[in-house]
Amino acid sequence: MENALELEGVSVVRDGRRILDSVDLVIRRGENVAVIGPNGSGKTTLIKLLRGEIHPYYDEDAPAVMRIFGQDRWNLFDIRGRMGVVSMDLQGMFRPDTLVREVVCSGFFNSLDVFRNHELTSDMVSRAVSAAVMMGVDDLLESEIGVLSLGEMRRTLIARALVTEPDLLVLDEPMTGLDIVMKSRFRAMFDILIRRGVSMVMVTHELTDIPASVDRVVMIRDGRVFADGPKTELLTDRMVSELYGEPIKVECDGGTYRMHIDGDVIL
Repeated sequence: MENALELEGVSVVRDGRRILDSVDLVIRRGENVAVIGPNGSGKTTLIKLLRGEIHPYYDEDAPAVMRIFGQDRWNLFDIRGRMGVVSMDLQGMFRPDTLVREVVCSGFFNSLDVFRNHELTSDMVSRAVSAAVMMGVDDLLESEIGVLSLGEMRRTLIARALVTEPDLLVLDEPMTGLDIVMKSRFRAMFDILIRRGVSMVMVTHELTDIPASVDRVVMIRDGRVFADGPKTELLTDRMVSELYGEPIKVECDGGTYRMHIDGDVIL
């Protein structure tokens, strides 16, 4: 089976500091993975690598390898057609008067709107509506995004990422800022997408974000892969405590994991 992502000895250096340090990671096509770790561990940098915003540090003595869908070199536009990325910073890049319909359709062009030089075919429009229906925002297509709730905006951005029918959906902290009820709905929504064949990598620091359908967890600490394996083996008191450097108790209820520290629940 084709690998969606292969990293071998990948480092990212910024201002003389290694944000990622010799990372080895393979994610197979069709696999669903949660990448977790504390703030500053390197998760956001990993997302920027996937989006092509930054490149691995080049060490001529030990060259890093980074392959996306089996390719060492790629056309960024083509790769983004196969990989839908939804990140926290994206929602602030659109003008508040942009219509939901325009946001969703902009996914075809990897742009922040549908401009005059963009040609929307009838097939594109049909796929955009289908993605909106899938995410439950089809009744908002003619609304300006400035009036959307946080949950509606997130669902709009996910619909935008789905219009190209990507092989992989990458979600960067998709539930940050959502209340406990909306988080539950999003987890259920992600489980439905996975059952429909959408493969996803979710980057988060909150165990409650992880859908029940995601079986593999990659732990990142201090820019390195700390652990990689089945969710049931890694989401334990010992492993999570080591990851975050604090005594933490992990509980699982109906496939949803939570962690407690000093008697307080971290949601």
